[in-house]
Amino acid sequence: MKPGHNAAWAGAAVVALVATAGCGTKAAEGAAKAVDRSEAIMAALTRATDRTDRVGSARVKMTTDLGTGTPIAMDGTYSWGDGYAYDVQMDTKASQMQTLQDAPTIRTLLVDGAYYYDVDPQPSGPLAGKEWMKIDASAVLGDKGAQALSGSSGSPTASLKGLKYANDVDDLGTETVNGKHATHYRATIDQSRMGKFKDALGDKGGLLGSTTGGVDSITVDVWVGDDDLPVRILQVMGAMKVTVDFEKFGATAEVKAPPAAQTGDLTEAIKEANGQ
Repeated sequence: MKPGHNAAWAGAAVVALVATAGCGTKAAEGAAKAVDRSEAIMAALTRATDRTDRVGSARVKMTTDLGTGTPIAMDGTYSWGDGYAYDVQMDTKASQMQTLQDAPTIRTLLVDGAYYYDVDPQPSGPLAGKEWMKIDASAVLGDKGAQALSGSSGSPTASLKGLKYANDVDDLGTETVNGKHATHYRATIDQSRMGKFKDALGDKGGLLGSTTGGVDSITVDVWVGDDDLPVRILQVMGAMKVTVDFEKFGATAEVKAPPAAQTGDLTEAIKEANGQ
């Protein structure tokens, strides 16, 4: 190779190396920015989780769409400060309770791991003359699922705790939700981290077992207000979608079980029907 050609080749090589180094630097800078962005998002979600935990209760509107028919709407008070509890009005027909309640909505309580339904007094049977029907959560969710309800794992905010196991998080910008200015975040938990997500809720195959079976990923959208409290949470697990709109935090009435004399307990009958 002639000297002139050597010089030309060396010059081209230097240019190529400089260009490659530049691309590598830009890629590294982009990766660093992505990491910083992810950390900023997780910091914002952690603040929302911690503040929500401290508040302990809220008035919410909640819709559960199982993908099998009419979504079930619930409206009322949720409490997670000292165990999970709620006092809500639930759509009677969507919850398939119309044989026990003529009104369009049925008042439903969850207290100390048991469900209570405000039914019309029946002419005979265990609900004869009773205003409330009781079913222990173990009859519906199994022992593991019922145990999960002993803490706050079943609350509308429980999914916030598992977001630290998300594979991917994104800031989708600001929006107005229910009249409030909020930042929209999205987190995805894939199958490889779904176990950790459930463990973070204190649920080892119980409460979420039936809803995450066969699902490849869980997507959680969270709209966080300027006060670091969630305005809306949307959780998607396969065909199942749960939407929670938070109307007011704190200062809610304590959720209490109805008087025993007004309650008919169908727990054992439900267990027998389910073969438990």
